[in-house]
Amino acid sequence: MINRMPMREIRRTDEPVSEKFRLVALKWADADAAASMLEETKTVLLQELKTRFIGESNDKMSEAQAECLAKTSTEYREHVTNMCKARAVANRRKVQLEYLRMRHSEWQSSEANSRIERKMS
Repeated sequence: MINRMPMREIRRTDEPVSEKFRLVALKWADADAAASMLEETKTVLLQELKTRFIGESNDKMSEAQAECLAKTSTEYREHVTNMCKARAVANRRKVQLEYLRMRHSEWQSSEANSRIERKMS
């Protein structure tokens, strides 16, 4: 199950937008690092599983057969599933960062419009 992070987590408080951005950016960096670690170790895990299957067969198994067994193993499937979930969490954090960036931009535009309106009155 993907960890849902509702946008209300970053809605109005007394905290400046820059501080909210910093906190979400740190969470995104951690989530991105976790996802990247799983992505980078996918090939290593595949090779380890293949080596184990070939060794268990007393070297009678072909590389292709070992790869097929490795890719259909529970261990490999769990790794890929966790990798995808971790990337989804990192992507949601990135969306939160963009939301804060957009909110700040909207605030700046609103402030600029207010200043223009005050000058015109």
